[in-house]
Amino acid sequence: MRVVAVVQARFSSQRLPGKVLRPLCGSPMLSHLLDGLERCDVLHDLVLATSVDASDDAVAAYSDNRGVRCYRGPLDDVATRMLEAARSAGGDAFVRVNGDSPLLDPEIVRRGVALFLERPVDVATNVRPRSFPRGQSVEVIAVAALNRAVSRMTTPAEREHVTQHFYAHPSAFSIVAFGAERPRPEVQLSVDEPQDLDRCERILRALGRPHWMAGWEECVRAYDALSSSSASSGARG
Repeated sequence: MRVVAVVQARFSSQRLPGKVLRPLCGSPMLSHLLDGLERCDVLHDLVLATSVDASDDAVAAYSDNRGVRCYRGPLDDVATRMLEAARSAGGDAFVRVNGDSPLLDPEIVRRGVALFLERPVDVATNVRPRSFPRGQSVEVIAVAALNRAVSRMTTPAEREHVTQHFYAHPSAFSIVAFGAERPRPEVQLSVDEPQDLDRCERILRALGRPHWMAGWEECVRAYDALSSSSASSGARG
């Protein structure tokens, strides 16, 4: 079975516009995510899925300069965009990854893909229920299952959030979940706000090595140390 990674990324983020290309330790935020995924040996290909909207020309240009396959589809119908992106790479299944997750641990991707192939199922997920930090979310989805789901989606929200339909109709799909041995769902390692980007910068500098070598739990330890330091500074102030 051919498993590819599909990274959904757009420039027009509402809370932090252009976040996927904002500098993080001297490189575009997306580059940190792609660096990890490119070292994930269970993946046959990698696709950056952005939109046909002019606002995403910069994302497409980055993909071209990086030498990563790019698929451009609907801006708001993300489910169709992801489906066609996976098909463009010849995927039988794909790992859905958000472009706002620069610290994603490739080992979690390997674990999700291994579980998906072991069963097999329509979806292997660590999102429902959540035990990993935000920014460490992995959903491995069968292309045929998403095609079936898209044909049944009836609301814009389902098409925007891609897997919402699966979780809302668990009897219609085979879904298997995996979790963290030491759950930390409250930790924010994704980037939604300016302070999240700053936090990721400080975590990467504290690690002193690439996140894909350190792993998610070391990222969490750096997060805890930074949080503790901030709390102590606040108390002294």
